[in-house]
Amino acid sequence: MDTPQPFRVDIPQADLDELDDRLARTRWPDELPGVGWSYGVAKDYLTELVHYWRTGYDWRRQEARLNAFPQFTTTIDGQNIHFLHVRSPEPDATPLIITHGWPSTVYEFLDIIGPLTDPRSYGADPADAFHLVIPSVPGFAFSGPTREPGWGSNRTARAWAELMHRLGYERYGAQGGDFGSIVSPELGRVAPDKVIGVHVNALANASTPTDPSDLDRLSEAEREQARQQEMWWYTHSGYATQMGTRPQTLAYALNDSPAGQLAWNMEWFVDWDPARTEQAPVDRDALLTDVTIFWLTSTAGSAARLYLEAGEEGWGKRPAPSPVPTGVANFPGDNAIRGLAELSNTVTYWSELPRGGHFASLQAPDLLTEDIRTFFRSLRHQEALPESRKPDRDGFLRP
Repeated sequence: MDTPQPFRVDIPQADLDELDDRLARTRWPDELPGVGWSYGVAKDYLTELVHYWRTGYDWRRQEARLNAFPQFTTTIDGQNIHFLHVRSPEPDATPLIITHGWPSTVYEFLDIIGPLTDPRSYGADPADAFHLVIPSVPGFAFSGPTREPGWGSNRTARAWAELMHRLGYERYGAQGGDFGSIVSPELGRVAPDKVIGVHVNALANASTPTDPSDLDRLSEAEREQARQQEMWWYTHSGYATQMGTRPQTLAYALNDSPAGQLAWNMEWFVDWDPARTEQAPVDRDALLTDVTIFWLTSTAGSAARLYLEAGEEGWGKRPAPSPVPTGVANFPGDNAIRGLAELSNTVTYWSELPRGGHFASLQAPDLLTEDIRTFFRSLRHQEALPESRKPDRDGFLRP
């Protein structure tokens, strides 16, 4: 259905009981003594987290947090799309669409919604307010599984352009991290006359060269950084290789074992070894909520297909240059290289943040919020947004 329909998360208790039963019957593998995280997720860490999932974690509390924000679904290009749509009390707020990555959900943005939509209530400048549209990537969570091949970054970006059009937003910004850092710039390429600026964190395609000639355009320090990151990626990219080549094989395991799905998803959240990381820790309730959402919607396998879909459209190739002003935030654990980022983006803003991590909205929501504000504030003198219109009773601006 084209017209957005209200949506509310309401998980049957039987589904939660079934999850608890499966966790209680987890068939644990052995583990070599003394290897820690060097072979993958440490068993003692995972068993403790599964125990907390069963005995201390409260899904209904997290469900209520999600339902505190207006949610909707619509059909675009044959695919169900779930999204949060939170309008600012400031009538001249800038529309902004925010895209998550893998293995993330819209839940990760809940802590930045208030400060971004209503800065006045948080002691900040009301001129920095945003109307937020936060969709679930096709194949993820409440958008449900994809039903046909082809849902990579370009098709997702085109769906986002259609979504913003349906909501009546003719000029808007885009923000994203991880896979969202690929979709958001792609939205600028798909709709350059609509997108006023793109802000990204965890810029996924600017940490290693896609062609040997890329190195010739970098400074010596950047070339050395690129070489080191290529070596690091070689030892950490097994998950991406599996999802990018044989996601269906993996899907059977993820969809049948919640403990297995937790282990697969959590490595990036804890940066492989939580005792040695420079990144800020991710709250375990937030981590478990993401995983629980995937489990309850049976979309862990569908989400994994994203890597194959993106690879089919040229994930490893350098994107075409974008004329849209772009801001890049580098948090600890993010390794974007400016020289590589500038090959495909008109970079007008660059920041290096002192704390946080790859999942910045969970690890440093205050710094991410301020960085988004700062970037779009720098564009305001260049951009005269159309006069805001009064939303209808559902909070939509109609074309």
